[in-house]
Parts: sequence; structure tokens; C-alpha cells
Amino acid sequence: MRAVKKHAKEKWVVLYIERWLKTPVQEEDGQLIPRDKGTPQGGVVSPLLSNLYLHYAFDRWMAEYYPQAPFERYADDAIVHCRKEVQAQEIRKAIAARLTACGLELHPDKTKVVYCKDDLRRRTYPNEKFDFLGYTFRPRRSKNRAGKHFINFSPAVSDQAVKAIRAEIRSWDLPERSDKSIEDLSRMFNPVIRGWLQYYGRYYRSALYPPVQQLDRSLARWAYRKYKKLRGHLRRARHWIARIARRDPTLFAHWQMGVRRGSMAGAV
Repeated sequence: MRAVKKHAKEKWVVLYIERWLKTPVQEEDGQLIPRDKGTPQGGVVSPLLSNLYLHYAFDRWMAEYYPQAPFERYADDAIVHCRKEVQAQEIRKAIAARLTACGLELHPDKTKVVYCKDDLRRRTYPNEKFDFLGYTFRPRRSKNRAGKHFINFSPAVSDQAVKAIRAEIRSWDLPERSDKSIEDLSRMFNPVIRGWLQYYGRYYRSALYPPVQQLDRSLARWAYRKYKKLRGHLRRARHWIARIARRDPTLFAHWQMGVRRGSMAGAV
């Protein structure tokens, strides 16, 4: 009886997915657009179905045919680690053929072989960096425990992520919030700032300094407008914010990374 119930439940799930895939899309004007393949862009179940499909079309296939090549996949972005360029080119062709057989295709511009250049790999190659999950992986100057510098292929927050952080800070319109106290601003935006630091600051945290320095400049413009004694003296407003940061570094999450002359400082 239990097996019958399980079979009936699985059949119901398959029918539900089939109905979802075949349901027409309704445009803003009420027009119904029939669909014969794929899922609608932005559909609530689309990421789930895509992930399930790629689990069998890519993950299980890679594990069976290329167990020697570890990989990571998030949604439709994936990284496959290879030891030799010949191996990388071979696996790329095999993945392209596999996806074609599954009704998919590799993105022609985003799919590339990358050379992970460092102190041990010193060749030059057309592609020596890539972006993944908001990080840019590329050769970077690092320092070991003995204080010796070397070149390491490592991640840091990507330019695209930095651009998004800057846009988010601008959208807060801090200079226009003169009705708020600095404690109010901390309560309003600290969770977002803390999230940036915890995610993007996990590796090479100093790459976050420029975008969050923009936040300090916005806070200085907020103080410039809020307090009469600071109006007409933007430099004095910056120094005022710096004093607050030294006096109470826990007020804003990024101040705990270190403060020097009103800006951020600290070791990587």
C-alpha cells in the first residue's frame, strides 16, 4: 500500500510539472502566449526545474564520465577544474555535445578556458581570470606567514559586484535623510553592510575598501546637511565622521575593519 501511495504521489508531481510547462504565459495586456518548451523567465518554479534538469544533464553526467575533473555549479554557471589545457579543451567539447543532446547549449561568450596563473604557472594565456558568484578569480599579489610576497591565483569581490554596491549606497540618498540620527542610519543599513562584509569580505577584504569608503563620504555629506556647524565645511564633516568612527567603531559594520583619517584601513 505504501508503494502504491508513493507511486501515485510521484505521478501527481510529474503531472503538475507538465501542466506548469504547458501553461500559457499571460502578458500585461491580458494576451495569452502558448508555450511548447522551456519555463517562463522569472517564473517561481523555473530555478527549481532548471536545477533539477541540470543535475541530471550535467552533474550526474560529469560524475560518471569525468570523475577526475572536480567542478562547482550554481544555477547555470559552472567551473570545471582541469590539469592540462588539452584536457580542458576535450571536456569543453564533450560538455557542449552533452548539452546539445539535452536541448541546451553553452554560452559562446561566457564559456572559456582560463589559465590559473601564479608563481608556479608563469605562462601567458588569452584568459587569465574569470568571475563566479560575485568574485573575480585572477593572479594577485599575496603575502605568506613569513612576510614574503608571491603571486597567487585567488578571489576578490568582482567589479560588477562593486558597481552594484555603489549603486545600492547611492539609492539610500543618505544626504537627504537629515531627519534621521546617525544611530537611525546604523539600524537601517547596518544589516546590508554586514552582509556585504560577510560575503564579499571572506577573501581579499581590502578590495572592499573603495566601495565602503563611498559610504563614509555619503555619511559626511549627511552630517554636512544635518548640522549647522558643519555646513559649508565638507572637510570638517569628514573629520567629524572619522571621530565618531574612532569613538564608536561598532556603530557601522565597516568601521570595524579599521579606521584611519576618516577612511578605512586594515590588513587583507
